[in-house]
Amino acid sequence: MQRSGAWLRVALLALPLGTLVVAGCGRKTGGPPQGPGAMPVTVVTLKAESVALTRELPGRANAFLVAEVRPQVSGIVKQRLFKEGAWVEAGQPLYQLDDATYRADYGVAKAALARADASADAARLRARRSAELVKTGLVSAQDNDNNVAALHQAEADVESARAALAAAGVVLEHARITAPIAGRIGKSSVTEGALVTADQDAPLATIQKLDPMYVDLTQPSAEFLQLRKDVAAGKLQDGKSMPVAILLEDGTRYAHDGTLEFSDITVDPTTGSYLLRVQVPNPEHTLLPGMYVRAVIASGVRTNGLLVPQQGIARDPRGNATALVVGPDGKVAQRAVQVSRAIGDKWLVDSGLAAGDRVIVEGLQKVQPGMPVQATEAGAAPAPAAQPAAAGPAPDRK
Repeated sequence: MQRSGAWLRVALLALPLGTLVVAGCGRKTGGPPQGPGAMPVTVVTLKAESVALTRELPGRANAFLVAEVRPQVSGIVKQRLFKEGAWVEAGQPLYQLDDATYRADYGVAKAALARADASADAARLRARRSAELVKTGLVSAQDNDNNVAALHQAEADVESARAALAAAGVVLEHARITAPIAGRIGKSSVTEGALVTADQDAPLATIQKLDPMYVDLTQPSAEFLQLRKDVAAGKLQDGKSMPVAILLEDGTRYAHDGTLEFSDITVDPTTGSYLLRVQVPNPEHTLLPGMYVRAVIASGVRTNGLLVPQQGIARDPRGNATALVVGPDGKVAQRAVQVSRAIGDKWLVDSGLAAGDRVIVEGLQKVQPGMPVQATEAGAAPAPAAQPAAAGPAPDRK
């Protein structure tokens, strides 16, 4: 037996090392097998907040006031009294017409008034004397009445002559054309020596007030109806009092926000849209009449809105929106959601999610519904990695 045990030990020592290793792997170790660890993901916890629903609408800038300068009397342009493109004040002379004829008419009217005044003075004296003599019987009552009537007629002639003089003065003043409003004047359509007529169709020049400015927008009537339904149902609050942002043609935001002035009550039958007018300050005269702009106007305010980052929403082949959330048990759950519009880099949620839900925004490709995950809030500092234990001194083998 001792020889057999020794022989067995020698045979085992003579076997290759790989044979021993294979034999050891075939054995079952005690305890259950260790599965993979929880997958780390980044989540965003949804919070209810007031969300302003905006709509970007195209529009055109228009002057706050526009006055087309036209002559009110006919004549030859004698002198232009302004510089094209300059700022003019209300009442500032713009054109001087040849007024020789109108001055002559004014002189005739003035002389007629003087003649009427003289006739009235003479009639007044006759009436006064007649009133004294009728008491003594030297003048009959009928003659006295005639003298009084002549006085009244003379006084009426004076008033008529005074009115004619005033009319001649108005015509003479219209020969000097002035600015009806203050603003920036454009180019002149006539030169010195040109003949202009009263109430002609073509304006001599156009004056526009550029501060503030109007921005006229067009909005589909269907959106207006939907907005009224949402406000009536309590889903939205009216946002007409909110400022309106203006975007210029190159996409930059205008320095001053505007305010909504009014909404037109007539829908254009050809386009199905109606007019919105926004008043915008324009102290630097950046906005010019006819300039194309876009306005970001608030259509309403959702008081308990939910915004979810766009990377947290996925689409299936049918276009349905879904989101992966981390449940209270730390496992992934899939939700079918409905989103209505994009606000910045987020989606506005209509249904499917609630405040407090933790939506996965990073690590979506590595997880599936039902998997346990290790959730980290977006923007939070990552947990420090575990440091390996320091190796102790090697045992002294003697």
